[in-house]
Amino acid sequence: MNKNSKIYVAGHTGLVGSALWKTLQNKGYTKLIGRTLDELDLMNQAAVANFFETEKPEYVILAAAKVGGIVANNTYRGQFIYENMQIQNNVIHQSYVHGVKKLLFLGSTCIYPKNAPQPMPEDCLLTGELEYTNEPYAIAKIAGLKLCESYNLQYGTNFISVMPTNLYGPNDNFNLETSHVLPAMVRKIHLAKCLEESNWDAIRADFDKRPVEGIDGSADKEEILYLLKKYGIHLHHSSAEEETRLFSVPPAQVLPVSLYLWGSGKPMREFLWSEDMADACVFLLENRNFDDVKSTSGDEVRNTHINIGTGKEISISHLAETIQNEIGFQGTIEFDRTKPDGTLRKLTDPSKLHSLGWRHKVELEDGVRLMYQYYLA
Repeated sequence: MNKNSKIYVAGHTGLVGSALWKTLQNKGYTKLIGRTLDELDLMNQAAVANFFETEKPEYVILAAAKVGGIVANNTYRGQFIYENMQIQNNVIHQSYVHGVKKLLFLGSTCIYPKNAPQPMPEDCLLTGELEYTNEPYAIAKIAGLKLCESYNLQYGTNFISVMPTNLYGPNDNFNLETSHVLPAMVRKIHLAKCLEESNWDAIRADFDKRPVEGIDGSADKEEILYLLKKYGIHLHHSSAEEETRLFSVPPAQVLPVSLYLWGSGKPMREFLWSEDMADACVFLLENRNFDDVKSTSGDEVRNTHINIGTGKEISISHLAETIQNEIGFQGTIEFDRTKPDGTLRKLTDPSKLHSLGWRHKVELEDGVRLMYQYYLA
């Protein structure tokens, strides 16, 4: 690529796409193309074809996707497989039709079997059954990377697939119904701290900025308390006097608040700062091609995708403690073992990426600090 190359970033306003857009700008790329959903529906085949015919991008980064946490994945199963496959098929095929020089497709490490070896190398793909709760999304992403791989082999395209681990960072989703674990924890622990301090101005400001189930900060305290409890933030009234203080004069000491999180807290997860992910993607676009990452077994070419991760993991309970310490919540955090854990371990093996010349920079503790600063801002 050169600094004047036309680069289309599909999904440029989301967590992944916005980090990629910022990284490209910081590196001096001047011809970036982005379209919002209102401007271009990527599930509309004719609209996507017309866009490619009109704009003629030289490079494409496919970061657009329907994403969500464990609840959203398990609830909207049909939407997750259908919408992601529609988006991928349209963008990847039109990239081939219009002679795009290189495409970068972003998937997810949920493509790997639930009982995959740890850490998970690229070649464990399709060696076992998937985690049930996100199976539709995972199958869509597997289809996307196989589409890229197959077009490369049949048509000689230069399409690269990358599988980032769990991402967090600026422009993350903090919706309590659909967010991933780390941003959800940041918001819940922030609200729990505000509640224990009886800081209703901060609670209302939070609800105004990000309404919960359509309820904003103008709602009465009882309704807000009901929603907080629904999402695990429990205020324990030990006396009538304490309840009176909650609804009138702020107390001189903290109120008793507990936060309940799903699962046992034992699952291990890996987290990558989104701007590190973007740096890895741009590095690959600038320096590597399909021929650099394909491996052969006889006449077969398989598993040409690349993991993007840190190779480090942390338990959900330790993550909660890390965020709690950063935010300063003094209450207790409990785990609801009646709720699902998901896969117990999901650690990537980033050896292939390391061998190509890239490693992450932002460690989790620093990332949590940056994440909370972003949330407050």
